[in-house]
Amino acid sequence: MTGFDDARLDDVVVRRADRADLLDVLRIERTCFDEPWPYSAFELFVDEPAFLVAARGNEVLGYVVADVMPNHGNDIGHVKDLAVRPEARGRGLGRHLLVSALTRLVMAGAAVVKLEVRVSNEPALDLYRSVGFQAARRNPGYYSNGEDAYIMVLDLDEWKSG
Repeated sequence: MTGFDDARLDDVVVRRADRADLLDVLRIERTCFDEPWPYSAFELFVDEPAFLVAARGNEVLGYVVADVMPNHGNDIGHVKDLAVRPEARGRGLGRHLLVSALTRLVMAGAAVVKLEVRVSNEPALDLYRSVGFQAARRNPGYYSNGEDAYIMVLDLDEWKSG
């Protein structure tokens, strides 16, 4: 990626992902994760209102995948995936994507949001905690390599008023 030494984000746009973004999203996924999602998984979520990309021109720098599941009037948002290209990290893109997704989940009717994160992923844990997520429980052996996951939750009413 050329020219990302510039720390400014004013020319980065967060928008809904579309099918044309999926190959770029897949490349980022494969760069960032040991167990990447397949292309078909991203296709399933392309119409979700909280599948967002951060783009500078035609260049996708990061993405978030989140959806809402009905739950007896207290719909649950689920942040399923979030990644930023390694050379674009440290500039607040992950936070911007996450906050944008949370805003979309509020508009879609979610009352709470959950996510799973590796217990060893300190950068992600720091990000999620900074936005207000709290670890609700530890899920032993959640990942295929046996690593535990924290199930983290965020009450969106509290988040909106905070």
